[in-house]
Amino acid sequence: MGELEDGEPGHITTDSQDQKCALVRECTAPEGISGKDNLPSLNAVLKNPICKLYRFPTSDNKWMRIREQMAETVLSFHVPKELINLHIKEDMTRNQELKDLGELAPHWDNMRKSVIAHCDQMLSMYQDTLAELGKHTGSSFKSSCSKGEKTLEFIPINLHLQRMHVHSPRLKDALYDVITVGAPAAHFQGFKNGGLRKLLSKFEAERRNTGYQCIYYSPENTAKAKEVLSNINHLQPLISSHADLLLNSASQHSPDSLKKSLKMLSEKDRVWANVGKSLNCVIAMVDKLLEKDNSGKVKDGEIDPSAADCKHAGSDWYEQLYPLVITLKDCVGEVVTRAKQSMAFVLLQELACGLPQCLMLTLRRDIVFSQALAGLVCGFIIKLHTGLHDQGFLQQLHTVGLLVQYEGLLSTYSEEAGMLEDMAVGISDLQKVMFKVIEARSEDFLPIITGRREHYVIEVQLPAKMFELLPQEIKEGKLLRMYPVLFNVGINEQQTLAERFGDTTLQENINQENLELLKEYYNLFTEKMPPDCLPHFQEQNDLKGLLENLHQNIQAKKRKNVEIMWLAATICRKLNGVRFTCCKSAKDRTSMSVTLEQCSILRDEHQLHKDFFIRALDCMRREGCRIENVLKNVKCRKYAFNMIQLMAFPKYYRPPEGTYGKTDT
Repeated sequence: MGELEDGEPGHITTDSQDQKCALVRECTAPEGISGKDNLPSLNAVLKNPICKLYRFPTSDNKWMRIREQMAETVLSFHVPKELINLHIKEDMTRNQELKDLGELAPHWDNMRKSVIAHCDQMLSMYQDTLAELGKHTGSSFKSSCSKGEKTLEFIPINLHLQRMHVHSPRLKDALYDVITVGAPAAHFQGFKNGGLRKLLSKFEAERRNTGYQCIYYSPENTAKAKEVLSNINHLQPLISSHADLLLNSASQHSPDSLKKSLKMLSEKDRVWANVGKSLNCVIAMVDKLLEKDNSGKVKDGEIDPSAADCKHAGSDWYEQLYPLVITLKDCVGEVVTRAKQSMAFVLLQELACGLPQCLMLTLRRDIVFSQALAGLVCGFIIKLHTGLHDQGFLQQLHTVGLLVQYEGLLSTYSEEAGMLEDMAVGISDLQKVMFKVIEARSEDFLPIITGRREHYVIEVQLPAKMFELLPQEIKEGKLLRMYPVLFNVGINEQQTLAERFGDTTLQENINQENLELLKEYYNLFTEKMPPDCLPHFQEQNDLKGLLENLHQNIQAKKRKNVEIMWLAATICRKLNGVRFTCCKSAKDRTSMSVTLEQCSILRDEHQLHKDFFIRALDCMRREGCRIENVLKNVKCRKYAFNMIQLMAFPKYYRPPEGTYGKTDT
């Protein structure tokens, strides 16, 4: 490796090409995944890196050097534990609100007792799960063999960062990241009746047919009501604070300060009738005091009133305003209490209308979301670190938001159709997640999660020197939006059965729906970002053409159309997005996909010699990080395919001879 690291190698002779186009060596990457930068905040979340070094010939007979890395992340366990903690707190608060409803009619009281009993069972289940996860201190990896374990059902399967660092003789060094993870799905719950997409739709239909207005826990309509309640809770301390400022201004006998305090108080939330009436009384009294104050002011040449007189006047103002302000605060408190009771009563009906089915759907949705969120947090942190010196990306991050593109390789046949249904809902639910970047106050760089099921904020910590590199908007705490999209193309023998004898509508619908979401992001991007924000080879027309090509391929309904995958991935990279690749376990099909993507990038962006594309592909699959991933999961260096299965695979998704044969797990 000496000549590769220290200087540019010379021309290659044809005789030596076969010999040198291979894995050069593997290393333990002692400096961590962040390389020579040695970023403690990144190395704090990435663990157990595996590194392979290659060199391949370019089209002009030079050598390119590739560092392929793969790492686990402690976020696999950290994020689910944080999330379950929040669920427990949220559900305990909800149960207490139901108990605080006071005396109810016998019918409603029996309903409340039933709901609380079921909810307590759920709480106990979450607490037991959290206790079990607490035993996995320091863990950073859940193998594919553990996908069906109940105690680990909130943990993502086989979550890794897959990174390729390319050094070409005549091109700028480049870094390509893909997060690989098993499709977010509730394996322990099973797929006998389908996944979340089907189950939620069926549950809503049943509720409508039986005449109930309510649906499963945390539906979109009640989410809006809960958001209003949250706003009320937010406004209550603000109104109280402004009311105290008003009294303070009165005690100081400061007309200007009194007017300013009254203006701030008047701007909050006149929408409540009783509060508005009370506020009008306060306003009338302030006007009266100011009017009396103006009429009693001294004329030119007269002696100013003494400080004692001002103090007396201030005391008089305070005494006259104080009871009105207390009444205003009481009105606000009453509004908040009634709002909480109303929401608790609505929730009581909502939960009661489908027990225990709605709670089981909540559990399933929590499980799938937990797996999806762990991957998203990992992807965001890595993207933030790699883009810290890219001002265009940072501007895009706070102006538009971050595109997160998931590549699914699941079939639409049998259990995998249920997995895909779970995955589609889990990824869609990531829209309710926002990120905030904060300056780290300690050496603990792990992210902090706050919020509830309708809305989560992930606080990502950066060391002071890195935090200073951020735009002012991000440093001031602007919340950063996520735009998750999912495109799925089944490639295995089960997809062949689905295409010939089953149904591919699920895949077609998901791809069409997410194409529209991707177009929305692109339109937002072109509307808010300056035209020169992309590198020269990523022109707007190029992106527009790729989107149109993706649209045509989705409409074509061609069997195993992997072109959809390539186009979606390319658009994501050109829009500075985060890439995910998923199959059932992120082990076999995922390995074929990421190695194909890596070699295609080397060919299209870094002039890999066309005669060596297949050799490079076979080399990465035989010797690279992904065969190590298989070993980590099933203790065997064999991809879980057999020859019959591979006949159904697209040509470039087939591993080299001698690397497959183990039964899938």
